[in-house]
Amino acid sequence: MALTGDNSKAALISELNGLLADHFALFIKTKNFHWHVSGPRFRDLHLLFDEQAIAVRDQIDLIGERVRKLDEDTLTSVGSVARHSQISDQDNAALNPEAMVVELRDDNAKLVTRLKKMKPLAEQAGDNATDGLIDDWTDMAEQRVWFLAQTLK
Repeated sequence: MALTGDNSKAALISELNGLLADHFALFIKTKNFHWHVSGPRFRDLHLLFDEQAIAVRDQIDLIGERVRKLDEDTLTSVGSVARHSQISDQDNAALNPEAMVVELRDDNAKLVTRLKKMKPLAEQAGDNATDGLIDDWTDMAEQRVWFLAQTLK
């Protein structure tokens, strides 16, 4: 694979590491909500949050390995995840279920936005493999947004 220009590659790696951080943070938040959801919709939301957490978790290794395949370094610690993520922590274990759904919908929408901004970076870097993965990851994040949005209706 011929990557064109160090700047293009560096920008892509930076965004891939940001995406990796976002997935780590979103996984933790989604699991937090899975564990702490309560109320009349407990069963449905508990299962939905677990399904989504697993989907996000399964992308973490793919993103990290993509960075390594480009012969670059990934995030190395919880601190590096915190520094690179655009997903805010949520430590309120008593958050109401609707607020949980809204927060996860909005966080997944942030991922969609980040992914769509990454697409031209992969193209500029001449990285067809990452370009294709971005399409798949965008579709997965959009599906999570859709499920969460429909849950709020």
